[in-house]
Amino acid sequence: MTISSKLSEFAGLPIVAWDDDHDPADPTAVAWRLEVEEFDAEPEELEQAFEALLKRTGEGGPVALVVGEWGSAYELPFPVDLLVRNASRLTRLRALFAGELTYEQCEISWINQADLTPLLEAFPALERLWVRGAQGLALTPKRHEGLRELVIQSGGLSAEVVRAVGAAELPHLTHLELWLGVDNYGGDARADDLAPILAGRAFPALTSLGLRNAEIADELAAAVAAAPVVARLTDLDLSMGVLSDAGAEALLAGQPLTHLNSLGLSHHFLSEELAQRLVEELPGVRVDVSDRQEEREWGRYTAVAE
Repeated sequence: MTISSKLSEFAGLPIVAWDDDHDPADPTAVAWRLEVEEFDAEPEELEQAFEALLKRTGEGGPVALVVGEWGSAYELPFPVDLLVRNASRLTRLRALFAGELTYEQCEISWINQADLTPLLEAFPALERLWVRGAQGLALTPKRHEGLRELVIQSGGLSAEVVRAVGAAELPHLTHLELWLGVDNYGGDARADDLAPILAGRAFPALTSLGLRNAEIADELAAAVAAAPVVARLTDLDLSMGVLSDAGAEALLAGQPLTHLNSLGLSHHFLSEELAQRLVEELPGVRVDVSDRQEEREWGRYTAVAE
């Protein structure tokens, strides 16, 4: 799987490009996409686009902002400073997608991110933060009262970032989604690095957990099978990884999962028998075992890597 198309909706709002010809009737009822056209555009072009966007959104700026190509994303970090130094002009901002690029613009594991801690400090009312790419990504554990949803999409997420997420104080976070990826692209996290999250010590409001796109899917399944946090989840997602029968057996032998609304396991390497058992033994749960993969001569593979 490659990320070949841009989102049409973010934070429940339709996305409108900053240079779209048609002005929405209510600029706060849409999510705005900010990006430059050329992959190697100079930083000044993004600044100009940003100023044009603010003119269209009015005082307080957008409610939701999707930042795509900022110019040489394969080389230059996400423009944290642009947003931070304009925080006083972005008082309405509640949702941010940092780095919504397709593979044609920049492969996910080539996207250069940055230390996103200043963003969280500058926007205490931010409720949703989505991030694509993990090259250079850093986060200092902080307390943030506003954040409800954190999604980090990557082809390889470092153990350092995973531990930083688990050490953050996010008392109102309800949805956490981490694409852990593969070791070859920096995804060196193990189940132990998720210990505070799985133990339920982190994020007391968490009800939806996604540990996706993982090369260590079987290890995660075994950890989840005994994880205290699962008892208060409504949705659990282990999709896009390399889950095999061993991982499925661990899930079935572990704590009850019948309280879940959904269990996402799509893109997997389960036998048809194990996939069917999961569906049958979890009645009332929406178990997604679609997109079954066949192991190749080079082994199993995650949905997204490079």
